[in-house]
Amino acid sequence: MASYVPTRLVPLGSDRALLYIAGQVAIRDGKLMTGRVPEEVSIEQAQEAARVCALNILAQIESAAGLERVEQIAQLTGWVLSSDGFGQQPEVINAASELIGQVLGEPGKHTRAAVGANALPRNVTVEIAAMVVVKTDS
Repeated sequence: MASYVPTRLVPLGSDRALLYIAGQVAIRDGKLMTGRVPEEVSIEQAQEAARVCALNILAQIESAAGLERVEQIAQLTGWVLSSDGFGQQPEVINAASELIGQVLGEPGKHTRAAVGANALPRNVTVEIAAMVVVKTDS
């Protein structure tokens, strides 16, 4: 259905690589988590969507390289479908940052952008992409 790959591993030398993870969205009970914050979806519901996105990122890391190979989450970029005047995108994306930190500890600390958007694909509430430094076999 999509014309892209979910992950791309780019070598950084003989023993490390940068793992790019395409934007992850939240699905619950087989349905996309959709709606504009705070007009249609509460901040708390958006934070839950961000946590689901973070779990999807962790699943992509596990599939592509293995969580045990994570050296550092380099960056998360999170987009929040926002009503005019809404400025609490960092509070929404914090939910993803905190979950990743809880799972990975120190390697989970990352730089981040939290951006408001007037439209996201399929009207999803949150989309998050990641860049991860992973150890490779030397």
